[in-house]
This record gives sequence, structure tokens and C-alpha cells, in this order.
Amino acid sequence: MIPSKKYWIAALFSFCTIKVIGQKNFHEKSIVIDTHNDVLSSATLKGLNIEDDLSGKTHSDIARFHKGGVDIQIFSIFCDERYGKGTAFKMALREIDSLDAIVARNPSKLVAVNNSRELREAVRAKKLGVMKGVEGGHMIEDNLQYLDSLFNRGARYLTLTWNNSTSWASSAWDETNLDAGKPTTITQKGLTDFGRQVVRRMNELGMMVDLSHVGIRTFYDALETTTRPVIVSHSCVHALCPVPRNLTDEQIKAIARNGGVIHLNFYSGFLDSNYNRNKDAFQQRHKKQLDSLKALNLPSYQVDEEISKLFPVEAEELRPSMNLLMEHLDHIVKLVGVDHVGLGSDFDGIDSAPQDLDGVEDMPLITSALLVRGYSKKDIRKILGGNFIRLLKKAGPAS
Repeated sequence: MIPSKKYWIAALFSFCTIKVIGQKNFHEKSIVIDTHNDVLSSATLKGLNIEDDLSGKTHSDIARFHKGGVDIQIFSIFCDERYGKGTAFKMALREIDSLDAIVARNPSKLVAVNNSRELREAVRAKKLGVMKGVEGGHMIEDNLQYLDSLFNRGARYLTLTWNNSTSWASSAWDETNLDAGKPTTITQKGLTDFGRQVVRRMNELGMMVDLSHVGIRTFYDALETTTRPVIVSHSCVHALCPVPRNLTDEQIKAIARNGGVIHLNFYSGFLDSNYNRNKDAFQQRHKKQLDSLKALNLPSYQVDEEISKLFPVEAEELRPSMNLLMEHLDHIVKLVGVDHVGLGSDFDGIDSAPQDLDGVEDMPLITSALLVRGYSKKDIRKILGGNFIRLLKKAGPAS
């Protein structure tokens, strides 16, 4: 007897269901690590608490980390250029205090992680492993004792600069402006002698040197100085989206020679080469509201976030396909191999992510996309977290 059409539809549905369940199980059994999330600073600024359900307000909260199968999250300790001597280090400590308090209040769900052994223990206990990364060298306020203090409080990487340069390291933003003859705070590029001291001290401590945000000259100076593999916690590929924050192919090759790992940022503007032009047109259509936000003296990233909230339908249309994120990943893998790429979403530090990636709960979609693209399960495990674990082990004595 020839099976009916209804039979074949049911069989196809059953096959697809089994496949989806299989992908979900594989994701849940893999160690999933995200090396950069800004919810700590963004939620604090808004008076929110990640212990609550923040759906529709943020990209992240504790329950959604669990739903997304995230095993280890590095929370960014961040403040912008408005903080400097006398204020930046205090803000870093305040955020660390807040995160430590959240962990202490949720012992059944969260656990602090400082090295690869504790990482494995967190995974076995099925708790979210909480790690810390300091985003911006200005938070050490030119003081190596402050660097030591941050490490002792759990910081396991330091991003040498944010968009703002320090007195000892130049950022991608400032190096680009200097080359273009635009106003900038720097007169020379790269690391100073003190900057090299910072890198060497990080090596001694076992703190990873993070090269996201830094200028090209700082990038190469840091690679010349470090004796350990570096991390790039949240950046993408310049060849596919030529913005200063992304890495050129030569930089990607240099990181591979160093043994480092590039963790891909989910920000639409670092993935889609058309995004900034489309975003500019969107903002010009709403110039009146944009000017009102700028008059509040908000930093540019907050202006972008607020204007998107005012016009959510138009902002949604700007989001690129998730396939673009996969293309950035493919590019790195083809160039230097699968051992040098991971995930650094920048959730809650960005105002736009690819379609379908609405928050940390959607991380399983990354695994599904990698399976569809033909990556082996062994290689997917490396991308999801294995490469970072290797990096953490090699960071130094603290691991």
C-alpha cells in the first residue's frame, strides 16, 4: 500500500522534531561560553536587577542564561570615558561588588569562576559560572596596584583600551582619527613603556590581555610584549565589515600565531557593511528626536539605544541576517583554523543584534546554524567554549 500524503507530512514533521531535539540536546551537553556581556553596567544604570525577569528590557537575566544553555558568562566591568582618575577604579569596584552580591544571593544558580578547574566544577554543578573581565585600561588609573587589586577581585582579562585611549595605550577609535587628521586625545600610537609594564604584569598575574578596542599599533606592540596567548573578547572581521573595531586578516593571522582566540561580537554594525549607512539614514529621518537625546549629553552608545527604542519597527528593519555572523566565523576558520574563534556576544552593550538573536536565550540558534553549515560536533564544541578553556589554562599561574 502506498503511504498517504498525510503519512508523509507526519513523517516529515516527526523527522524535523527529532532533528531539532537532537540539536538542542547537543547544545545543552556542550560547554557554552560567552566572553563579553554588558548587562551588569547597563542594568545597573537603569536600576534593574538580573535576578528579575528582564525580558523586553535587556538581552540578559539569570533565567534566560539558563534557557540559552550558557554555562560560563564573562561579565564586563565597564565605565566609559566620563570616568577617570579618582572615579574609574571606584566604579569598577562598585560593579564587582554588585556582581559578587548577586552570586552570593543565588548559590543554587550561580558560582564564581576564576580558573579552568572552577570552570569545570561549575559545569558539573549545572550552575552559571560567573567570570569578570574589565573593559578599559582607564580603570586602573595608571596604577599597577589597581591592576593587582582587580585581578584579586576576580578580573581575568583587561581590555587595554575602550574607545577612549589611556595615557599608555591608544584605541582603535583614536588611532583612526589621528590618521584621518580628526580631533583626538592622542599624539602618538601604541604602547608606552608603562603600557608594556601593564602587559608584562598581566602575564605574571595570569590575567588575559584583551585586544578588542585597541588600535593597530597597540595591537602589535602588545603581541610583541606578551608571553601568553591573547584574547579578543568581542570583535569581528574587517574584510567583511571594514570598521576600525574589526580585525584585518593580518591581525587575525597574528593572533593565530600567538595562540590566541577571537570571540565574535554580535553587533549589527560590526557584521553588516551596510548597517552604518542604513542607521545614519534612519537617524536622519528622526533628527529632531536625535538632537534632543544628544542635548542630554549622553554617550553616543546610549543615544543609539534610546533612538532605537523610540522607533522599534524601523530599528528592527536594520538588523542583518544571522547568516552574516556565521560568515564572519567561516572567514576566520578558513583563514587560520577552528582553534582561534569563539563567541563574545556583547549583549546588553549593543543596540542591534542579528535577526532572531534577541537575547542570551537564543544562543542555541548558533549551535543549530553551525550544524547546518556542516561543522563537526568536535569543532562546534571548540567554538562554543573549548577554545576559551584552552586559553584560560594557558593564561598563567592562576589557572
